[in-house]
Amino acid sequence: MEPRCFPQSGELATVEVRGRRENQIWYLKISKLALAFAIIRSKPPGKSCKEYIEHLAKIVSERDFDWKSKVKALEAENFRLRQELLLNKICQRVCLENGKPGASAETLLDEECINTVNYSSQLQDSGCDVSNDYAFESLRIASDFQDLEHSDDTFKHCLEIIPPLNLGCSSKEESLSVPVQFFQHLLEIRKLSEGGMLQADFTELENDSFTVCNSLSQLLDGLTVFYNSPKFPVSGFLTEAACVLIKLVADTKLSNHVLKKCFRKLEEFMKNLIQIILRNSSVNRFQALDAVSHTLVLLGRNNTLRNSLLSFLLSELQQFAEQMLQAYQIQAMYDITQYENIFSLFMILEQLLHDETEDSGYDGEEKIKFLKNLDQLIFHLSDEFPLFSLYLWRVSVLLNSAQIQID
Repeated sequence: MEPRCFPQSGELATVEVRGRRENQIWYLKISKLALAFAIIRSKPPGKSCKEYIEHLAKIVSERDFDWKSKVKALEAENFRLRQELLLNKICQRVCLENGKPGASAETLLDEECINTVNYSSQLQDSGCDVSNDYAFESLRIASDFQDLEHSDDTFKHCLEIIPPLNLGCSSKEESLSVPVQFFQHLLEIRKLSEGGMLQADFTELENDSFTVCNSLSQLLDGLTVFYNSPKFPVSGFLTEAACVLIKLVADTKLSNHVLKKCFRKLEEFMKNLIQIILRNSSVNRFQALDAVSHTLVLLGRNNTLRNSLLSFLLSELQQFAEQMLQAYQIQAMYDITQYENIFSLFMILEQLLHDETEDSGYDGEEKIKFLKNLDQLIFHLSDEFPLFSLYLWRVSVLLNSAQIQID
């Protein structure tokens, strides 16, 4: 008698899985058929099956949209509460001997906040008229770091507490209010802790990286949208948002904690601003480019962000110089708009290199690549593009002089 062959355990599992899958497919077909019969039987008179199905589909999609809106609103509220919880963890206790008796952290924060100035100035619709550019000039806050850290007037001007976010509002500006308010409160806590009125533990920022990184991402994304297509006149709120970012990066203690978790996001933001400068082709772009350039200069004064920004700028300049050389050699057309915009990058780079100290000397890979064939590039381009060649030479002088100082 021949022995029986029993299937192995693996084969049994495969058979069971296949059987369950076939049952699921069969039940799905039966369910679809039952649904079709139910729709046909419940179809009101005077409507075709197609019209009735489209009507039902519209009702379901509207309900689905309502649920998604509610979920989005609840997620926003949950995120706002996480921000409040983090701020409460940072504020350990109020030092009543230096503050007011019975004062709470929340009371002290509210007393430090003032209303912002109403920016009502409007920019002329002209690429040449720069006499009424007060709104963009207001983005030039705190160009000196000492003034930024010690000027009480600048601080109060920058730190208006924004009203709570209206969760049902779709305005891009109001979507920025939550991260702006969060960082404004954080800056206020920093100021109160320096004054001895509050004990604060800023290491909590590193313990809740999700809240910090998402808050900063919302702020940077909103500013990117604004810089990419600025509206005239520039609103005071967007000016406040830019002011908060610069103040945050300028504060050594806060920026150290934030940059540990959000460095890549800030690098991406700087890259986006550089591309906004290069690609802007609107007639009235120069005031906007000036605002973006000034923001990059202020970001570059942070020692942690400085080397990354210098690398990005040198890389773009080298790439553009090689494109110009190629266009010159084959007598091809070049992008005149990008040629005009590239000088904004030169000016940013020169300002950062002028500010360079022994402690912040830049000696990155992009600098070596940039200087390697620079003399040859200048030699070939000097006749056709003398101004561009002059700026290349100026940058090379600054880079070499900085290296000499370090040596």
